[in-house]
Amino acid sequence: MAASSVMRETSAAPAAMPRRSPSRRRVRRPNLLGALGGIVWLAIVIVPVYWAVIASLRPQEGFFTADPLLPPAHPTLANYRLVLDNDFAHYFLNSVIVTGATTLLTLAVSFMAAYAIVRGDRRSLRLTFNLFLLGLAIPLQATIIPVYYLIAKARMYDTLPAIILPSAAFAIPLTVIILVNFLRDIPDELFESMRVDGAGDWRMLWSLALPLARPAIITVAIYDALNVWNGFLFPLILTQSPDKRVLPLALWTFQGQFTVNVPAVLAAVLLSTLPVLALYVVGRRQLIGGLTAGFGK
Repeated sequence: MAASSVMRETSAAPAAMPRRSPSRRRVRRPNLLGALGGIVWLAIVIVPVYWAVIASLRPQEGFFTADPLLPPAHPTLANYRLVLDNDFAHYFLNSVIVTGATTLLTLAVSFMAAYAIVRGDRRSLRLTFNLFLLGLAIPLQATIIPVYYLIAKARMYDTLPAIILPSAAFAIPLTVIILVNFLRDIPDELFESMRVDGAGDWRMLWSLALPLARPAIITVAIYDALNVWNGFLFPLILTQSPDKRVLPLALWTFQGQFTVNVPAVLAAVLLSTLPVLALYVVGRRQLIGGLTAGFGK
């Protein structure tokens, strides 16, 4: 009886989980080499920014004799006031107009072209994708003389549209390629279900493709806006009047105007980077989501 009761208790008890041997446990080893490389790269990036910030707060007197890495004993904002008093706000507004108009025009044309390439039935529409690939092979510097000739013949020289139109033309090929690759990942069943319900191409374009492609659109919008904001060649060649200058060209003139006043030049550089920094802070989640959106499909 005692033996049978012991057997019943043994069979009723839950089976003990086998313990994993210590050799099978995954041991996380610190990546010291990677951490050291990250620290070195962080120093390479941070030190110039730190120097530019503290140098812009130094007075012009004694700038070259002071220790470049120590904060100034008497910081001043006179350099920023000097830059703002030299029509910096006007140049900033010109850059905002050029960047905003170029980005909107690029997105509108590129999105409709990408939708036509992906959903179009004609072979000619799909062959145009090769033309956009060809656009990536043409460097901007090689076309500056024909672009200047066309802008002059169109009587748009020394105007803001003279910067907007060529900048959008050179931004469209890469934007179309990115949007085409993203729109191809949208299931065809979604388009067919809307077509059965009587929706046309325009309805599917704005009601289906546009919401699903929002991460990719935000990604290319930020990328194109940064390229146009930092663009220098088109404003230099296609404009001449001081009231048509954008920030990159204005920084070049500041460098000529304040050749000896290095703190003022650095103050102008920092003021021109504030919008870019704000754009990154606002859209960093959308940018990362757009860059990684295709991996989960």
